[in-house]
Amino acid sequence: MIKTSIITIATLGLLSVTASAVDTKACAGCHGANFEKKALNKSKIVKDLTADEITKALKGYKDGSYGGAMKSVMKGQVAKLSDADIKEIADKFGKK
Repeated sequence: MIKTSIITIATLGLLSVTASAVDTKACAGCHGANFEKKALNKSKIVKDLTADEITKALKGYKDGSYGGAMKSVMKGQVAKLSDADIKEIADKFGKK
């Protein structure tokens, strides 16, 4: 009974972490696996930005108020991100 309960709790914990993880594979295609590259040699290096700067940029791309040469591309990329997704990305990859 205790063993089953522990397994159930562990499984539910893993599922909740997996469900909240934002898939950044599409981002990595241009920005690098650790956001260490200038996307298409035009963007800022994301890993060098603070969480606040990343949040501002992603929200700005989403609402159309931010961006340069890649503005239209990024608007499409971030359109599906929620505020929670943006926060998760910013917290994970932002400069500490």
